[in-house]
Amino acid sequence: SIWCSIFSNIQKRSKPNIPVYNNSEMLGRFYEDFKIDRNTGESNLTQIYLMEGLDFILRQTKAQQPFFLYWAVDATHAPVYASKRFLGKSQRGRYGDAVMELDYSIGQILKWLRTLGIDNNTFVFFTSDNGAAVMSGPNESGSNGPFLCGKETTFEGGMREPAIAWWPGHIKEGSVNFQLANVMDLFTTSLVLAGINPPDDRILDGLDLTPVLLNSSQPLKNRPIFYYRGNELMAVRLGQYKAHYWTWSNSWEEFKKGINFCPGEEVPNVTTHEQKEHTLQPLIFHLGRDPGEKFPLSVLSKEYQDALSRISAVVQQHKDTLVPGIPQLNMCDIAVMNWAPAGCEKLGKCLKPPESNPWKCDWPH
Repeated sequence: SIWCSIFSNIQKRSKPNIPVYNNSEMLGRFYEDFKIDRNTGESNLTQIYLMEGLDFILRQTKAQQPFFLYWAVDATHAPVYASKRFLGKSQRGRYGDAVMELDYSIGQILKWLRTLGIDNNTFVFFTSDNGAAVMSGPNESGSNGPFLCGKETTFEGGMREPAIAWWPGHIKEGSVNFQLANVMDLFTTSLVLAGINPPDDRILDGLDLTPVLLNSSQPLKNRPIFYYRGNELMAVRLGQYKAHYWTWSNSWEEFKKGINFCPGEEVPNVTTHEQKEHTLQPLIFHLGRDPGEKFPLSVLSKEYQDALSRISAVVQQHKDTLVPGIPQLNMCDIAVMNWAPAGCEKLGKCLKPPESNPWKCDWPH
């Protein structure tokens, strides 16, 4: 009856819509209960997330309880959307409209912290999980400026993100720091700010950024950054130098279908469509002079040899001390998707899952 009618409608789809939760309570599913108009780009989801965030901050403040709010909106991820108030208001199309609404919403959160009088006691950090997905362009992607390619690559356009820290009375307004950091550092930094000792029974990749944020120093000046794609070490950055041990944009199979991870930015022998190994003679760029990774250093130059010597030592130490994790994305199975997630019974949103038939995943990108 109800189960059968819902299941018969789902047969036209290869997978179920993602469920939406408030803590542990399922509220509905994307597209069904939380609408995103794929034609107009209209959706109120960002405003819903904003209201929930503001309400959470208010409840915690009234209860005089500390809080951690991870406000991760997805309006700039395809399908890009914005609420009616912001649609058509920017000069950058639908993507610009979405960014404009995010900018407004973050402003509302900061204003709310000031209104409640807790701004001097609240650390805020703004960043992203990857560079713009330029393969979704031109209507649903941002720009990575001078940086090469975009999301899903290990070129700078895929790995560089904005990083803005805000804490009135603690972080000097308008200051700029060139310390290399990554999002894993936020875990360790948050523990330190909360007065909690990081666990000592494991190796943490994240470093404490409080000296950088609070003292504008660069105590981690020579820390390396490792660029992985799957379990392959693709590149390493040390200071201004970046060495590519492998290059790959996306497969010829995808490229021939019109999917381009580096539109208008192809660099011969760099943005390769086959997985090309350079382990014996890495491509090395000076990102200060060449942020777009277009002009590799000559392998005959002293600069190349000096940079390679320093980076090689770092790579060897990294490999000697690395404890490999167990791959979790090697096997695929449609049956494990959100057909009948926790709480779906109450809403009549449970769907009968297909029979389990796992296969080895194929990741063409």
